[in-house]
Amino acid sequence: MPRDILEKNGITTTIASTKAGVCHGKLGGEAEAVIGLNQINVEDFDALIFVGGTGAQIFWDNPAALLIAQKAVAHDKVLAAICAAPTILALAEVLQGKKATVFPDENYEKILTDHDTLLSKNEIEVDGKIITANGPAVAAEFANMILEKLTR
Repeated sequence: MPRDILEKNGITTTIASTKAGVCHGKLGGEAEAVIGLNQINVEDFDALIFVGGTGAQIFWDNPAALLIAQKAVAHDKVLAAICAAPTILALAEVLQGKKATVFPDENYEKILTDHDTLLSKNEIEVDGKIITANGPAVAAEFANMILEKLTR
């Protein structure tokens, strides 16, 4: 849904994953990754968005994913993550001293707090150019916050 909202508002999106090809979601959904994470040049994008679900855990120790988050902050890009994905940002050490939310799960919350994140129980949290949301119920609002940051 966030992708649809962004594209309907003129934002071009690019799906990336560990490698190019079809990505399969837990509930049977599919998306086509056109680029591998290690091919991303952060400077070519206005925003970097990490999607959640339990599949986000494969990026916890993925050097390319962590580096993308770090470079997004270093280059003052919009950086967003929803559901379980804010854990990736915490593990990339870009949430230190920042307010962020995550899917309400004890393990996910611990990852954030263990990495000095100011854990918020809000559904959506915005701290500078970092936007986090706690799950699919707020996906449309999450997309609209990203859109707002991109069109200011």
